Amino acid sequence: MLSVGIDLVEIKRIKNSIRNPRFCSRVLGKSEYAQLASRGFPVQSIAASFCAKEAFSKALGTGIRGFKLYEVELLREENGKPYLHLTGNAAQIASQQNKLFSVSVTHTKEYAAAVVIGEEKSS
Repeated sequence: MLSVGIDLVEIKRIKNSIRNPRFCSRVLGKSEYAQLASRGFPVQSIAASFCAKEAFSKALGTGIRGFKLYEVELLREENGKPYLHLTGNAAQIASQQNKLFSVSVTHTKEYAAAVVIGEEKSS
């Protein structure tokens, strides 16, 4: 069975949020923070990361309960392909549900969006 989550955020909202230094530490995981830092913290990419976390919570079916946002990291392979790296309770809940997740993100100058699809692992 598949599950789907989607999220959309205004870039302006995230731009205002990152003025608070605690925002990044509450939302971004260590590897995610490092990847974004190496690219100069583009606000569109931070917004895409935030959307991916929200979309993951919807595909998981829990909303943002039982795990911290920084436990869901939007990372990119060398070729730029995005993927989710789960740690802590987020990884545990995904494992309990026996699901793997894939992600797609996009952004314009004004909006960022993410879609996450969860599917049962084959036995």
